[in-house]
Amino acid sequence: MRSIKPGEENMLRIVTDMACDLATGWKEQYQIDSIPLNIIVDGKSYLQGVDLCDEEFYQYIATTGKIPLTSQPTPPQFIDFYRKVAKKGDSVLSIHVSQKLSGTLNSAEQAAQELSGEIHVIPYDSTNGTICAGMMCKEARILEKAGASIDRILRRMDEIRSNMKLVITIDDLKFAQLSGRVRLLEATMASLLQIKPIIELKDGMIEVTGNVRSRAKAIEAMLINLKEKMGDQRIHAGIVHVRDRVSANSLCKEVLNRFNCIDIAVTEVSIALAAHFGPGALGLAAYPE
Repeated sequence: MRSIKPGEENMLRIVTDMACDLATGWKEQYQIDSIPLNIIVDGKSYLQGVDLCDEEFYQYIATTGKIPLTSQPTPPQFIDFYRKVAKKGDSVLSIHVSQKLSGTLNSAEQAAQELSGEIHVIPYDSTNGTICAGMMCKEARILEKAGASIDRILRRMDEIRSNMKLVITIDDLKFAQLSGRVRLLEATMASLLQIKPIIELKDGMIEVTGNVRSRAKAIEAMLINLKEKMGDQRIHAGIVHVRDRVSANSLCKEVLNRFNCIDIAVTEVSIALAAHFGPGALGLAAYPE
């Protein structure tokens, strides 16, 4: 967690949660604080990234065949967190995973009400998650450093949210089956037929928008899908993966070849989401300049 330095009083703090992914270095460079999610393993609660690391999470799944439950931070956890990263009189822009997928935003809103008059907390629904919310946090900080007001930053967040595109392909439906996202028969048949689902976030909800028969076709479908939305516009892009950096780097090269990219980031998906997508999953996100 970033420490507050002398002379930083009454500045804008930017907070997100660990269902929202940040590329390496963004946390420090753009002064973004992430509140951990709660991971429930055999009835005991752990804080993601604090007392339960990614390797322990995946090892538990490999050993038991079960996926730990996850739960959003509680309002008291948010209150404590806000007080750690902000001082009285500060403003906090708190950007979170879609409220249609998680109760995290609701907890943030309750904490904001409790802290009213002490810290000005602005909970914001990204209607997305993973690197989409991370890119929003990054841009919010860039705007703040350039002198933009809170209102101007929020208007830009609205623009990004309206134009953000996220498309994901899952390589192995085993994890989705274990987490209860698909039934065993569906997962088995999809595996036998080598079906690779194409998933999008639309209006804050996950939708399966296509199925293809190979990994290569799935990646091509993602690129075509994004091209239809972005065309030749200048874009900010992000790629996420679950334990498959090689494929993510290869996809990065394709994006740079096919799109007019201002910048592009590659990072691994948080375990809270990776639990449902499984190893080999790839995601591609972008929004126009």
